[in-house]
Amino acid sequence: MSDDESYELLGFDNVLLPVGNVGEAVSFYERAGFTVGFRLDEAGIALLKVGGETPGILLRQEEGLGHRPPPWPATRVWLEVPDAKITARELRAAGVEPLDEPFSVVTGWTVEIADPWGNVLGFTDYTKRPELGRRAEARHACT
Repeated sequence: MSDDESYELLGFDNVLLPVGNVGEAVSFYERAGFTVGFRLDEAGIALLKVGGETPGILLRQEEGLGHRPPPWPATRVWLEVPDAKITARELRAAGVEPLDEPFSVVTGWTVEIADPWGNVLGFTDYTKRPELGRRAEARHACT
């Protein structure tokens, strides 16, 4: 590749999360509201769907990885939801305890969870800036 050339980022493929046990991870994430796209136990992987998008959260079993608290600072994956406060209530009702109460961000509210292996996922909304959220994008696509 010459100095005049560069590669083009086309979008996300998948976000990979290391887990110690695919079955246990699938159970945790199903309680957190995710749908399994596919599961291949013999390969130690399972794909969790995220909205209507093709890429997802790919759980990948790593031998010897035990339960652990999330390191701080840790990489976080945030996913858009209509209302993070409602999501926090629904997570608790399903037995998935958020790391903290929903907190304010510039665009709205966010609540985070950690799986048993310390992977942190956030659920964030655009209630303060709805024009920046996916629902606004969908409205603009229809016009």
